[in-house]
Amino acid sequence: MTLYQISFTYRADAAVLRTRISELRAAARAAQDREEAERLKRRIAELQVLRRQSSELAELTKRYYERNYHRDERYTL
Repeated sequence: MTLYQISFTYRADAAVLRTRISELRAAARAAQDREEAERLKRRIAELQVLRRQSSELAELTKRYYERNYHRDERYTL
């Protein structure tokens, strides 16, 4: 499997995470008690980090071999 092919997996993962974040936001708005809403908001924050990383890695793996592509420093050695 090439990095380009892997990029599609990262992109799909980001889409799944985006959907789950939307579901959790709706659940947080509908939560009856404050503790439950806060727990859901913490989970949303955790998933947002994963979604952002998946999106960034999708872009990195898609364009990794392009000469003019400047990679994010977080993903270089």
